[in-house]
Amino acid sequence: MATERRLRIKTLVMVLAMVVCANAGDLLLKRGMTQNGAVQLTGAGVAHAFRLTVTNGTIWIGIFFLGGFMVSYMTVLSWADYSYVMPAGAFGYALLTLMAVLFLHESVSPRRWVGVVLICVGVLLVGQTKPRTTEVASEAMA
Repeated sequence: MATERRLRIKTLVMVLAMVVCANAGDLLLKRGMTQNGAVQLTGAGVAHAFRLTVTNGTIWIGIFFLGGFMVSYMTVLSWADYSYVMPAGAFGYALLTLMAVLFLHESVSPRRWVGVVLICVGVLLVGQTKPRTTEVASEAMA
């Protein structure tokens, strides 16, 4: 029982790291691309957008956070079920919506907020289940 509790805690910590890194990275990419302006879908327009993108510090910080997301995501998948990690990580969608309103000043319709609430309910339901229901290959071979 203590092992299951320890697994649940470390899984939730890593899912939280996933959510924070993914949301920070996404918001920074959005802010950086807004700073760059709209990309024109011509050869010269794409080349210009590429130059602006690789020289934009905000975008590089966003990429750094998305790298943190990838590391935490791969780590948590090494010990928890995919069917647990992905729905639990969906809480990030709710958090991202709130952050888009607060930091990017986006307008969110009531219908979207209802969807966000439904996502949160789903995350709460998934969070009540065991993080791992299958044996890990290394344990099965022992």
